[in-house]
Amino acid sequence: MSDLIAALWRDETPYLLATALVLALVLFRGLSAGRKTLKHSLLLFVFCLLLDTLGAVFAVRGEAAVANGLHQAALLGLGVVLIRLAGLAIFRVLLPALRVQTPRIVEDIVVIGGYLLWGMVRLSYAGVELSSLVATSAVITAVLAFAMQDTLGNILGGLALQLDNSLAIGDWVKVDDLSGRVVEIQWRFTAIVTRNGEKVVIPNAQLMKGKFVVVGSAEGAQGGTGGWRRWIGFNVAYDVSPARVIQAVAEGTAEAEIANVARLPAPSCVAMAFEPGSVRYALRYWLIDPQDDDATDSAVRCHLLATLQRNGWRIAVPDQSVHLVQDDQAHRDAVWQRELARRLKALAGIELFASLDEAERRKIAERLAYAPFARGDVMTRQGATAHWLYIVVSGEAEVWWQAPDGERRLVSRLPPGSIFGEMGLMTGAPRAATVVAGSDAECYRLDKASFEDIIHERQAIAESMAQILAQRQHAYGETQEAFRKEQHLPVAQRADILQRIRDFFSLA
Repeated sequence: MSDLIAALWRDETPYLLATALVLALVLFRGLSAGRKTLKHSLLLFVFCLLLDTLGAVFAVRGEAAVANGLHQAALLGLGVVLIRLAGLAIFRVLLPALRVQTPRIVEDIVVIGGYLLWGMVRLSYAGVELSSLVATSAVITAVLAFAMQDTLGNILGGLALQLDNSLAIGDWVKVDDLSGRVVEIQWRFTAIVTRNGEKVVIPNAQLMKGKFVVVGSAEGAQGGTGGWRRWIGFNVAYDVSPARVIQAVAEGTAEAEIANVARLPAPSCVAMAFEPGSVRYALRYWLIDPQDDDATDSAVRCHLLATLQRNGWRIAVPDQSVHLVQDDQAHRDAVWQRELARRLKALAGIELFASLDEAERRKIAERLAYAPFARGDVMTRQGATAHWLYIVVSGEAEVWWQAPDGERRLVSRLPPGSIFGEMGLMTGAPRAATVVAGSDAECYRLDKASFEDIIHERQAIAESMAQILAQRQHAYGETQEAFRKEQHLPVAQRADILQRIRDFFSLA
């Protein structure tokens, strides 16, 4: 027995056992997944120890050649096991603890490289001439490379995909007309699972030669942020302001609780094209999980249609379709009455027309012209002559005054319900300031010709309006006072404005 122990116990034995024990303990405590690999490695380690023990038995019996061969085989196996355990400890315990993520293929390359190096070391100890072996293996490698070029292309493609992080497990990709989630990236192929549950295996060489699109990353889906922007197209007729459609659709979709639609970036709506009979719009939103793309598109379309219907708008039909129902006079009258009510509501809160009776306001309402503006449009320009005023129905307008030195200064902001250009309508005076649309805005415009017969019928209106305009101009003069260092008295202004109104409308 003592001879057997002496033959079995060598100088390197305690180091091998201690190293294996430490790595096994580290992996058992730190390895949450992959313990099956640890179990198999430890079984191989035990097998190599038994093989070494068998070699010791032959050594005691005097069969040195057999004993040396078994010992060399055991050492080779024990080294392979230790390299495997070390690779698991480094790549699956140590690096994740340091928050360093590496592709699994890198672990495989390092471990395989360790195997080859350990094999060459053992061959060198066994007396094999490595230089002749390398020369012979180079020829064999060239022949194998030529015969296995497709397989090698797939292997190198898989290596490149993982090293440059082009793909990751969990990414959603599109390859030609195929789309699905990446579930495996192996040496030879990449496997994706489609929405229909089909597992499709794509050679890595095909991915490297062709084009693929990553439509949603695994990190984006896990973080709950939008990862894939979707487009929902629809058409609305020209009689609805694009600014109103864009605002209503974007706000309605953003405020709705729609599953799988990202809050940030927020949904948006844009006007895409002017088409025959309608404007083409696109509602854009960010999809969190590409798995439910069609279902989410359906839910978004339902909310979109509800938003349009709440605002009294309809999806435009193509112009080439045949309308079998004739648009009768009753329908046109109903539409006009709704528009007239909107105009009367806009006039009701304007102080300038407070002295008018209901019939006069209705006459003005019938003559108003619809005038929409996009953000940044110049609505009136300082110094220009224009005989009409504007009523702001929605949006905001900015009043800018240009000083004599050329400096532009913001005088005020006009909210919905405000008017501007009243001096041009009532006196023909040039514009005192430039008005710019601060946002998408809807206005009604009233010109001199539409108002002239009303003021001729009741000239007393001119006096009441002169009082209001004098007060408004005095307030505007106070703003300019900081710029021009001048003062104006409202009484003198009233008399001057009244005379200018009489002259402009040829009143007695």
